[in-house]
Order: sequence, then structure tokens, then C-alpha cells
Amino acid sequence: MSAVEDLLAAFRDYLLSRSDPMLRHFIEGFQWSMKERSLAPRDLPVVAYLRGLRRPGGEAEAALFDSLLNAAGMLHWAQTYSITDFGADFLQRYGWVELFGTRGHFASDDMAGGFLLLGPRVHYPDHHHKAEEIYIPLTDGSLWSKDAQSFLPRWSGEVIHHPSNIRHAMRTESLPLVALYLWRGGPLAQKSIISGRMP
Repeated sequence: MSAVEDLLAAFRDYLLSRSDPMLRHFIEGFQWSMKERSLAPRDLPVVAYLRGLRRPGGEAEAALFDSLLNAAGMLHWAQTYSITDFGADFLQRYGWVELFGTRGHFASDDMAGGFLLLGPRVHYPDHHHKAEEIYIPLTDGSLWSKDAQSFLPRWSGEVIHHPSNIRHAMRTESLPLVALYLWRGGPLAQKSIISGRMP
């Protein structure tokens, strides 16, 4: 089994081990047996922050983090935005990988899942999309805003739900963010609509 296959198994096992009702409803009935795509590895500057992080404190989050770290060099890291959206500095500290979905390492038309990375001192401004979304940070200390409300700290293992087309934003301070994400119920490759600008 490859490191990417191991990561998919760890991703699935982590989600199935959680008792959160919202999360359980979100993944209910999803078929975890998916055809693997041949995607070339692609690195991004932000992945260096992943390699420099300490393991999360929670046992389940640490196990998933270890699987992500082990597979990082084989993954096709990507970016949705360009320099004209948020500037060059943002792109140095932003990236994601779709583990499964319409363009991920494993093919699914029903749901997309993967990981978001943000380096320290990044503001990912208000944006929204049709797909319903769940995030679970694996790292502590990032700040999250939903529906233009105040930014609040979120911690490793918290389930963060964004209904369809709800505005949301994230901010990091001294520590990077590593977060699991899930998308469903909308175009799985949609570029988010930016409703907020950089401060």
C-alpha cells in the first residue's frame, strides 16, 4: 500500500471514529472504495510549514497528521487563487490537496475531501461557495469567522460547519494551520467567491 493509500485509510478511519452528529450525518452513506488517479507529485512553498510542525496533542489527530506528513511528498498540492486575487505573499503561505473528489488522488463525484495549509500570519478573507463544508483543524490556535461575525479561536479536533453559501474567513497568527476539509452538495471544483478583501 502506498503512502497516499495509507493517507486515505487514515482519513476515513479518523472520520469514522468521531461521534459528532453533524459530521456523522455529513459522511453518512459515502462510499470509501474509490478508483485511484495517477497524479504527479507537486510541491508548494507552504508545505515546508507542515514539515516543520510539532505533532498535534490529540492521539487521533496526531495519527492523521503523521499519515499526511508521510505522504506529503507524493501529493499533488494546489492553489485556487492567483497573484491578482490576494498577492504573491499569500501564495507563499497557502495551499491545499484534494485527496478525493472530482480532481483528487481518488475519484468521487459525491464528496471532496483533503487538507488545507495556511502558513503563519495569513488572512484568508471572507469567501463562500455553493458546496456545504466541514473543516476539522489538526493544529491549535487558528481564528475563524462565519457569517461576518467576530473571529474566534478554534482548536485541534473541533468540527466547523459551513452551510451552503455562508460567508467564512480564517486567520493564522504565529502558528500555521493544517485542517481536514470535506465538501458536498455543490460543484466540487468551484472556485470560491471572494466577498471580502485583504485588510
